[in-house]
Amino acid sequence: MERCDAKELKKILRKEIRAKIESLDPEYCIQADRDIFKQVTELEAYKQGKAIFCFVGTKGEIDTAPIINHALSLGKQVAVPKCRSKGIMDARLIQSLSDLRVGFYGIMEPDEYAPCLGPEKVDLAIIPCLSCSSSGKRLGYGGGYYDRYLEHVTGLKAVICRRQIMRDDIPVEDHDQDVDLVICEENIWRLGENDLFVSGGNS
Repeated sequence: MERCDAKELKKILRKEIRAKIESLDPEYCIQADRDIFKQVTELEAYKQGKAIFCFVGTKGEIDTAPIINHALSLGKQVAVPKCRSKGIMDARLIQSLSDLRVGFYGIMEPDEYAPCLGPEKVDLAIIPCLSCSSSGKRLGYGGGYYDRYLEHVTGLKAVICRRQIMRDDIPVEDHDQDVDLVICEENIWRLGENDLFVSGGNS
């Protein structure tokens, strides 16, 4: 597939997926998010990890507040995204969700004084998507923030997605980063060679 074709196909697919997300049953979303929370918190990488990176869910996305609060309650280091410039973000440590303020694109972020957590120190990165496939193809939002950041993450990279918006026909470009796990409410797919994995799910 030509690179330009993949880029255009992604634009079309993003529009389709956004419409699908708008049509999801709210009760389904609530239950799916609860089940995804359970899947994540039962991962060995989560249990053993000392430093967790997790996106802050916005409207239409998976509610990650329970994951963040749970990790903080266990005394783990928790870092969330902080956009620094177009296409560039880093991970900033927080003590509470109350540390967050509205930032880029209306996303809740820590302030500029929050300490950084280097990508090489992340044990588990929990990554968003508009959609993904069970083979690990991830459709992001088009800004490239996560692909640039994940390039430097050495820990486990897990994308979480509700099953009803997963797709198999996601185009891939050269800069798209691989993930180690795909997690939905029904299943976990192991894709990478990292040592810390959940006992269970499909390989």
